[in-house]
Amino acid sequence: MTPNNHETTPPAGLPYSGGDDGEKTQPPISALRFDTPHALYQGMPQLSRLVQNRPQEQEDGLAFLMRLRASTTPEDAVTFTAFAAQPKMAVWWGYECMRLAADLISEDDRRLMELVATWTTYPDDENRFRAARMALYAPVRSPAVFLGLAVAWSGGAIAPNDPAPVPEHRAPRAINSAVLSCLSKAGLSDRPVRLARFIDLAAPLFRTY
Repeated sequence: MTPNNHETTPPAGLPYSGGDDGEKTQPPISALRFDTPHALYQGMPQLSRLVQNRPQEQEDGLAFLMRLRASTTPEDAVTFTAFAAQPKMAVWWGYECMRLAADLISEDDRRLMELVATWTTYPDDENRFRAARMALYAPVRSPAVFLGLAVAWSGGAIAPNDPAPVPEHRAPRAINSAVLSCLSKAGLSDRPVRLARFIDLAAPLFRTY
């Protein structure tokens, strides 16, 4: 089964686009780590090393996302989303981006994509460890492997016998690498269209339902 055909239920709070009940939503929860981009930059200073543009103090997330999209470096919208969203939401978004680019995903990555999809729907430690093992032992750091690493670093112990905490910036950096490396596999003429679609997928994370 290819990633493009592997349907997943989005995390709670986001609309589900599949099936006859596509207009329904699950109970809302916050999709974002912080209330504003300004607070995000204060709380996760690693982001400021990757994105040159800075949010205004009262600027909301969707407005800043659109400003990044219209900037000379629209890829910064990807980086901002990877850091702004809660880990589970961000992994789900990264997975959906890669589904849109399924033609760029290798056969070797499809099994890992399925493990990531399973974790977004059933985010327990068993599913997280399963995705983590496959990603950590992968011979190549492909887009799917970066996404699997994001699952591994999304919270909790990285392994049953390793209780050491994982720095909170590790997961968003891996998600950023997953989406941007996936984008880089597209032809130059196709990248702007794919990037626009990735940002369109990110926008609902910054809206209130």
